[in-house]
Amino acid sequence: MKNKSCCNPPAAQATRLATPIWAIALLLAAWLAGVCAPPGYAASDAPPWMHALVNAPLPPHDEKTDAILLYSEEILNVQPNGKIKTTERRVYRILRPAGREHGTVYASFDGETRITAIHGWCIPAQGKDYEVKDKDVLETALFGVEDGELASDVRTKVLKIPAPDPGNIVGYEIEHEDRPYILQDEWGFQEEDPVREARYTLQLPPGWEYKATFLNYAPVKESSIGNNQWQWVVSNIDAIRTERQMPAWPSVAGLMVVTFFPPGSAQNKGFDNWNDMALWEAGLVRGRRESSPEIRQKVAALTANETDATKKMAALAKFVQDDIRYVAVELGIGGFQPHAATDVFSHHFGDCKDKATLLSTMLKEIGVDSYYIIINTHRGAVNSSTPAVNWFNHAILAIKLPPQTASPDLKALYQHETLGSLLIFDPTDEMTPFGYLRGALQANYGLLVTDSGGKLIELPQLAPALSGTRRTGKLTLASNGTLTGDVNEIRMGDHAAYERYALRSAATEKDKVKPIESVLSDSLSNFRLTHATVSNLQHTDQPFLYDYSLVADNYAKIAGNLLLVRPRVLGSRSSALLETKEPRKYPVEFQGPALDSDSFEITIPPGYEVSDLPPAVDVDYDFASYHSKTEAQGNELVYTRRFEVKALTVPVAQLDTLKKFYRIIASDERNTAVLQPKSH
Repeated sequence: MKNKSCCNPPAAQATRLATPIWAIALLLAAWLAGVCAPPGYAASDAPPWMHALVNAPLPPHDEKTDAILLYSEEILNVQPNGKIKTTERRVYRILRPAGREHGTVYASFDGETRITAIHGWCIPAQGKDYEVKDKDVLETALFGVEDGELASDVRTKVLKIPAPDPGNIVGYEIEHEDRPYILQDEWGFQEEDPVREARYTLQLPPGWEYKATFLNYAPVKESSIGNNQWQWVVSNIDAIRTERQMPAWPSVAGLMVVTFFPPGSAQNKGFDNWNDMALWEAGLVRGRRESSPEIRQKVAALTANETDATKKMAALAKFVQDDIRYVAVELGIGGFQPHAATDVFSHHFGDCKDKATLLSTMLKEIGVDSYYIIINTHRGAVNSSTPAVNWFNHAILAIKLPPQTASPDLKALYQHETLGSLLIFDPTDEMTPFGYLRGALQANYGLLVTDSGGKLIELPQLAPALSGTRRTGKLTLASNGTLTGDVNEIRMGDHAAYERYALRSAATEKDKVKPIESVLSDSLSNFRLTHATVSNLQHTDQPFLYDYSLVADNYAKIAGNLLLVRPRVLGSRSSALLETKEPRKYPVEFQGPALDSDSFEITIPPGYEVSDLPPAVDVDYDFASYHSKTEAQGNELVYTRRFEVKALTVPVAQLDTLKKFYRIIASDERNTAVLQPKSH
């Protein structure tokens, strides 16, 4: 999708043109020396709409606020031919040094967008205004995309406003013309800075209609300000402070989605519902899944030795995952429309929608139908209350399972009322095997696309036991406190995928065991890794394995004639996520369901016996559970525990319970058993 490589929350978090992170890094590095140097800029008065804000009262804010958005304005003039002319204005008062970032403005455009004017101004607390004009703007092309190469017609204009220092006011105006593929706009009026006032003005041609939907904010009544012209105004909008593991931005930020409907049966229009969008998507892929003799030959070769339908599908899926390199070529409508399956196969590369197209074509060769699912990789960006809007950045498949298909390896199943049993599969995710689905896509909403339309569906959530880390250790404690022994870790699901991604670039065996060293350093203050191996690194259909041996000096603490031993040797399941001075405002999101377990058997030193054991812990909430137990079994100290994530969202009302839950775990992880010399 456009743009899968970025995988950022949709641009609805602000109406400003998209701001690529890669452009920020390069340009800030190149201009660092001259960021705050007014010399060389034109001295020119800022426009009246900026000066009117110099003495404007500030909305409520705290001492951590870096800047105030004094005024934002979006003026849309929709033309009868579907072109949209937009004027965008923003004015910030800089309060703290970190607010200087608002002195750099990014405006991205492509073949369907033209930046017609861009200006910036600074009104210093003292002295003359400064102006930056079109001739001072730097233009750059797309580059440096993470996790894949990208050919795109997207370019970025960058404007640097001088002296964006605390106490000063900076502002800009951008005029652009767009010919959108979808007649729809999003007005994001809530930001990470407090907003004093935001305005949105819409001018439509005669006979046109619109539908406005507010999300995460009480609906605001529009005002008619002329013939087919309306305006919305909101004031004193709270800032959104970023919190760890918070929901996706579109599910918390106040915004308005506006859809435009021309009269008659114009092809280019907004989506009135999800079925409309599915029909549009179906039109984009029509004719793209035609096969070829070469594809048929490859399908025959890949499935020749398989008689089971599930194994045939898995073989084709594995080919597309591993042999089709991720490269996105997104020129014009290519940001939304997949390339033909024949081209993807012959070139051996493509992006997510290209991979889905090729796999769909290959599956058809063995008599299996499949359907596109368009989805956002940030769970919650699109949900059941979202109007039909293209906030998707990824494409996967729903594979219609043949009748009587049964396999214990097919877990990501969705039961459709007419299509029957569908297996949800991501051909781009080479680390997640056929039949499974990574956590970010589970319990997420996607648009199921068929030739006759489609609907928004909630993808399945897999059982926690399918993902997690199972750790077992057999260790021996010496009387001087030294702990030695062997540990085996079995990682499944997302936990296995994380390790495989982390080790993709590992060049040596030493590099491959660095994650083990990280785990040990988090739990042991003094250790030596004496042996380590990695297994099933390339075999994604098998659990990922670590086997290692360790020596931990001074693990047990000597107190007189006693030894104090922590039964929980490795691994931490507690979290300081909610240990903050300010109260949490947003729910907590987990990446996916998981079940972790630890089992440590520690042989105690000869001549010692167990004197005291930590209490067992049994905590079970609807979002997660934790159970641990320490026992004395003969000459061994045995510690076992299970940590399970069951729900993927913890609402604000349960955050105090979650904090308590983590504190209980932290206490258990610190607890010690007491060993004493045997009495004679």
